[in-house]
Amino acid sequence: MSEAEIKAIGFCAAFLTTFGFVPQFIKLIKTKQTEGLSLLMMIQISCGLLLWLIYGILRKDIVLIAANGIGLVIMLSTIAIFLLIRGKIWS
Repeated sequence: MSEAEIKAIGFCAAFLTTFGFVPQFIKLIKTKQTEGLSLLMMIQISCGLLLWLIYGILRKDIVLIAANGIGLVIMLSTIAIFLLIRGKIWS
């Protein structure tokens, strides 16, 4: 397998995992319903993304940095909206 093919697989994986939670984020904003969402799961994923981001920074790997940085922003935004809807913050 060529280096270009390996990079293509990495970019596809990064894209899918980075934006995989966006449909749930959009649904949460549109419906303002949090049933079926686990706050603990979102916190756990955020911790994992943060660790991957740190790892990417230490390795100086732009794909890991970009994918996990964007994913972390999406997940933290989802958590904030989740908490706002549930009335846990700013209420």
